[in-house]
Amino acid sequence: MDAVRVIEVKQSIFADNNKDADLLRAEMKQKGTFLLNLMSSPGSGKTTTLMRTIAALKDEMKIGIMEADIDSDVDARTIGTSGVKVIQLHTGGMCHLDADMTRQGVRELGADGLDLVVLENVGNLVCPAEFDTGAAKNAVILSVPEGHDKPLKYPLMFEVCDVLLINKIDVLPYFDFDMDKVCQYARMRNPKIEIFPYSAKTGEGMEPWFGYLRAQVAAFHA
Repeated sequence: MDAVRVIEVKQSIFADNNKDADLLRAEMKQKGTFLLNLMSSPGSGKTTTLMRTIAALKDEMKIGIMEADIDSDVDARTIGTSGVKVIQLHTGGMCHLDADMTRQGVRELGADGLDLVVLENVGNLVCPAEFDTGAAKNAVILSVPEGHDKPLKYPLMFEVCDVLLINKIDVLPYFDFDMDKVCQYARMRNPKIEIFPYSAKTGEGMEPWFGYLRAQVAAFHA
């Protein structure tokens, strides 16, 4: 019996997506719009983090939000109360967004004239990390109740992210969460990752994160 032919398509699919992502990055840079890809597990506090961030920055810059979910528009409705531009992206059952899907969202949002666009990706720590969306930076939120071992269990997510946001520090006394270890594990995966511990509920510790975004947006206008 002849050997079965095996055709590796995964690499070519990713290669095509990476090329498209690079094109989108260049397009957004030309527009002067900083695109952030925000990822996390469900329940980590992405939407609450965004609401705090919008409240702090919306008088300084023009902001747009793209909410991605397999279904529902709950998060988009919440963000809509903040007064910034927002659209809901349904992925049709897919657990991630790629560069083409992100480009469709940017087009429908109408990103011209916006300083900051945040893509709130589908909630999980696996699939979204595998696809380059064309964002200028990637950020992941890890909440205290999830545990400090997640950089060990989901290495790719922490390897591709420029920023680690550690949310829910207000409940640190109630969980066996080691801040030193999570920072150590994250930097094992990515020595250059920037880490911001905070509480989206109380607002504690969020100013450094706001400052990071201010600097990134300013660099796009330089």
